Amino acid sequence: MSTQRSPRSSEPPSPPFPGRWAGPVVGLLVVGAALGTAQLAAAVVRASSPVVAVGDAVVDLSPTWLVETAIGLFGTADKAVLLAGVVVLLALSGCALGTVALRRPAAGYAGLAVFAAAGLAATWVRRADDPGAALPVVCAALAGAAALAVLLRSLGGPTAGSSAGPGAGEVEDRGADAAAGESGAGGGDGTGERAEPEGTGGRSGTDGAGEAAAGTAPTGTGRRFVLTAAGVLAASGAAGALGLRLPSLLGGPAGQPALALPAAAEPLPALPAGTDLGIPGLAPFTTPADDFYRIDTALSVPRIDASQWVLRIHGMVDRPFEIDMDELLGLPLVEADITLSCVSNPVGGQLVGNTRWLGHPLADLLRRAGVHAGADQILSTSQNGWTCGTPTETVMDGRDALLAVGMEGRPLPYEHGFPARMIVPGLFGYVSATKWVTDIKLTRFADEDAYWVDRGWAERGPVKTMSRVDVPGDFTRTAAGDVVLAGVAWSQHTGIEAVEVRVDDGEWRPAELARVPGPDTWVQWVAETRVGPGMHAVEVRATDATGYTQSSEEVETIPDGAEGRHRIRFTAE
Repeated sequence: MSTQRSPRSSEPPSPPFPGRWAGPVVGLLVVGAALGTAQLAAAVVRASSPVVAVGDAVVDLSPTWLVETAIGLFGTADKAVLLAGVVVLLALSGCALGTVALRRPAAGYAGLAVFAAAGLAATWVRRADDPGAALPVVCAALAGAAALAVLLRSLGGPTAGSSAGPGAGEVEDRGADAAAGESGAGGGDGTGERAEPEGTGGRSGTDGAGEAAAGTAPTGTGRRFVLTAAGVLAASGAAGALGLRLPSLLGGPAGQPALALPAAAEPLPALPAGTDLGIPGLAPFTTPADDFYRIDTALSVPRIDASQWVLRIHGMVDRPFEIDMDELLGLPLVEADITLSCVSNPVGGQLVGNTRWLGHPLADLLRRAGVHAGADQILSTSQNGWTCGTPTETVMDGRDALLAVGMEGRPLPYEHGFPARMIVPGLFGYVSATKWVTDIKLTRFADEDAYWVDRGWAERGPVKTMSRVDVPGDFTRTAAGDVVLAGVAWSQHTGIEAVEVRVDDGEWRPAELARVPGPDTWVQWVAETRVGPGMHAVEVRATDATGYTQSSEEVETIPDGAEGRHRIRFTAE
């Protein structure tokens, strides 16, 4: 039998890519196609993307201690961290799914089905009344399956229905030398030469199948895969970008809200002179909207069209009714200077802010509905499904409880509840400050639990007397000698009577209080001290209008807010 040396191909060996990285790359591209398509579908039906839906479900199902830990670690960046975590988890899962799919395509499609089922379950957790929320998940699954099919085809493998692709080694480009069988594979005399059947022209086939069987990819596989991958990536990116832009292209809410607000029926006077001490580093009396803290469960900020907004007031009332924005703006509006604080705010924390709000008195709306005597809870619901339980008696006792439509003389920003939210001075936000409010139900605390109460927080959340040192900043350096100490204190709807400071555990000394427009806002304070070089500590305590003085005993935020005295350290040089 004659033998001949298999001619060495003049074409360069296939590159190592897609080789060992083919599986992870395929998986990442599949995830990208799914997410890009989901973003576009979500924009079309005005629903949340699957990433947001999953993130919302994580928040809803997480234990209270985990939520508090996240807020403590990341503050107002907790939502971005959570969404990034969901994306990273999807990417890692995609890498695993792509690797499995190269050898068992059916398992890859099954994995996509599992992710789709999880996404549908996430949309159901809070959005069971919105069938459109499921569409982005379905579109994502279909797009992912289509991307997986074309990517597998580009690698020369099957696209579905096989437990293992023929020549799974096709994606392992070993180069032309490996195809020739360096160790005598495929028969021969041990010299590296290869016997070929007569009449084949030195080839074992006409379509490269023999090369695949020998464990090498056809020469064009890498190039074909790269082109296909580029196409999938471009299509995914285009779909995602269009999804982000589509709301504005369709004329939906985008940017800052546009709503013509009427003037207050009885506008408040300008803030009295001396309200803001103007000390560098001290929180300003009026917190700019862009700096106002934001703590809520909405991973995707609702962008409600004011012309479509309707508030329903019902439950234990004589006359349930609905009110839209035109009617609301036609009612007498009032202004109120109110400080809001979050129950998750630790001692010395930044989850507190003050501004001038514009809205209609909540008590007037409740009187219009005719509240039953036994209805001790106002259960309000946000557009994203979050619920809040407010004591009815608190809203009806004469304080400036508002259905607010504006802050700082402008419409509410989307992030702070546009087009309407609740504001009730004297209560922590989790029991009073529903953003994007669409439903108010009069009920009983004994009958229904609101979102955070169901997770272990206190049923009623009156704010606690609190104070904070802003100047000097913690662990900062300053010149020795005369040092200015300054900060803020608050006890909404009670008012602050006095603030005291002490340095290095010495005697308590009174601080000077700035002026305030009323008891519902925080107050700035200032004091001076003389210190020598070295490390020093400053501690502050406030006394409210009832005579209560902050205790040194430290209390955690759960279940009804932190307690304790703020203490900072600084170095004088």
